[in-house]
Amino acid sequence: MGQQDFNASLLNHNRKRNNPALCVILVVLAIACIALRGDSRLWLGKDDHKLNVDFQFSKSGVLQSQQAVVAADDGRCSEIGVLMLEQGGHAVDAAVATAICLGVVSPMSSGIGGGGFMVVRSSSSSGALAIDMRETAPEAASQNMYENNAAAKYEGALSMGVPGELAGLHVAWLKFGRLPWRILFEPAMKLARNGFTIGPYLGASIGKNVEKIMVDPGLRQVYAPHGELLKAGQVCYNVELGNSLEAIAEKGPTAFYSGSVGEQLIEDVRNAGGILTVEDLRNYRVNVMDAVAVNVMGYDILGMAPPSSGTVGLSLVLNILDSYGSQDAMKGALGLHRLIEALKHMFAIRMNLGDPKFVSISDIVSDMLSPSLAKIIQQKIFDNTTFPPEYYMHRWSQLRDHGTSHFCVVDSDRNAVSMTTTVNYAFGGGVLSPRTGIILNNEMDDFSIPSDKTPDKLPPSPTNFITPNKRPLSSMTPIIVLKDNQLVGVLGGSGGLDIIPAVVQVFINHFVLGMKPLSAVQSARIYHRLIPNIVSYENWTVVDGEHIELSEENKHFLRTRGHQLKAKAGGAICQLVVQNLNNAPNFGRKMGHDDVIRGVLTAVSDPRKGGWPAGI
Repeated sequence: MGQQDFNASLLNHNRKRNNPALCVILVVLAIACIALRGDSRLWLGKDDHKLNVDFQFSKSGVLQSQQAVVAADDGRCSEIGVLMLEQGGHAVDAAVATAICLGVVSPMSSGIGGGGFMVVRSSSSSGALAIDMRETAPEAASQNMYENNAAAKYEGALSMGVPGELAGLHVAWLKFGRLPWRILFEPAMKLARNGFTIGPYLGASIGKNVEKIMVDPGLRQVYAPHGELLKAGQVCYNVELGNSLEAIAEKGPTAFYSGSVGEQLIEDVRNAGGILTVEDLRNYRVNVMDAVAVNVMGYDILGMAPPSSGTVGLSLVLNILDSYGSQDAMKGALGLHRLIEALKHMFAIRMNLGDPKFVSISDIVSDMLSPSLAKIIQQKIFDNTTFPPEYYMHRWSQLRDHGTSHFCVVDSDRNAVSMTTTVNYAFGGGVLSPRTGIILNNEMDDFSIPSDKTPDKLPPSPTNFITPNKRPLSSMTPIIVLKDNQLVGVLGGSGGLDIIPAVVQVFINHFVLGMKPLSAVQSARIYHRLIPNIVSYENWTVVDGEHIELSEENKHFLRTRGHQLKAKAGGAICQLVVQNLNNAPNFGRKMGHDDVIRGVLTAVSDPRKGGWPAGI
């Protein structure tokens, strides 16, 4: 499928909208359903914030279901996604509702002021659609725009790219959605207007960004409404965001891209020193294409093409490890050493990538997907030592992207969605539009610029320089995993440059080493960024009180190989859904190519952020 014209999707919005009477019926059904599910009553009624205050952020990070599941990094959004599935919605309906919810209750990570990537796989198809809703550089942006003010690349309204999340969600819904657009927004609208309990992770983020919040009038009015910062367990209101969501729910994304919400947003952006215009919003385009398909280790992995470096980066690392010829090569401390070396080689190559609509990167992509190149690289890895960065033939400074949120959806038909969404830094550029309640992304920081001064003292990558309407390079890695054309996994992560290493490790833990899904996600991880030449290992107590740390045995082994180690009180956050085909009722029977096996689904939300999955 070629590029989707977003303007056409706006024109088609009313054709897809359902009968108003049906909307009323579905709302009534939703209320009845929530009433039966007492633990989920988070967004209905005038006094629901009282229920919300008492909500316990301590549910299990793992859930099994024969029917359908959602795994987000905030459990309330998992529950809201499942509510859409219970009403007969497609996995994409659940994804839209989940994404909008996350933008309300997890605003430091994502929201409609940002963008992302979505992979959608229909159970009747062997492939998948990749929906690129990445932010773009405004028309007035230029390669040297931050030459005299480096901080403006990541602070303030000048760091904002054109938001794409709403446009991408709408394009996906037009193709796959079954429920009315408005229904998908109702829960998040209620949470924003009636108040929601601040979870531990958001509370910690507020505490870490005191200056950013107190300096900006918009952030201050939401997160310090009485002069003091809100904390975990307190109720937060963002009425203006709720009003914006209602307008978008009623009129479609037209309200944002060429209507009143967008006009108010642009006025606030310009008042804060940004360059975004109404024309930038109107001219935004969603890119829709076939997902990149990678066959490795007996699995078909479906993911995003550049400007996401995630799928091709993951493919290169897995092919390097696969070229050892045995799954035993990935076990234990030696397997960890080999993984680190493969990551270093991958990071050295990936900075040659950029937006393929603006730079020629087809040869680089082919190389990163090539088992032959992977074998050549594997022969440069030695089991008894590591090397300084120059050994890996790096040319360009690493892009150090940030933030994000990821969730996974599988419905009862085994349609699947893997989506990663972001505003980049915590609370984006540190600006909240007072009129709309929308947090502005600072995605321009994901571009390279000629005047970049980086710790690795390498030149910035020209393929990622700023050009109007260009998309910056990303580490986001939403993937869907198939085995013999049957769904076996949905996976992705959040955490900037740490995403690719984390997703690789979760994939290996479960699909190669056979760990149970929860253990595959919980297991302590390592990270490497090539420069500085340091292995960061997890050593932190996460929001649910569990301590995660790499074993002393593994640390000792890595030091004997010459690695410098440093503890890291943080890391990427991964969500995972797996399907066990062996216990499916029709497993082993003679099946046609289009037949769908429905095994038990296991959904995992990473305990590092305190979320929980939900299911029917």
